[in-house]
Amino acid sequence: QVQLVESGGGLVQPGGSLRLSCAASGSIFSVNVMGWYRQAPGKQRELVAQLFSAASTRYADPVKGRFTISRDNAKNTVYLQMSSLKPEDTAVYYCHANLRRSGINLNEDYWGQGTQVTVSS
Repeated sequence: QVQLVESGGGLVQPGGSLRLSCAASGSIFSVNVMGWYRQAPGKQRELVAQLFSAASTRYADPVKGRFTISRDNAKNTVYLQMSSLKPEDTAVYYCHANLRRSGINLNEDYWGQGTQVTVSS
């Protein structure tokens, strides 16, 4: 089985910074993409940023220039550095991975449990 464990959420003032981490563990053979989604109260879950196996990235327009996604391949850990945070960034942030487990010829999606990010003065 595979687990995604997130950390780094919390309360921050507008203009501040936070770094989220997501560590994937288990019998992982290869990772196709890791990324972050977020869900604000009353809204649908939306993409924030993705990092693909070829090291290409994708960002949602509202976070471009403020958020940076990176990854430590050796640790199967993905990070989201968030800067210039705004109240509208307040949401539960979920880690996502599409990967292949050892011995399983199938790409599967996994989600973390979510970490709360609150931007408020």
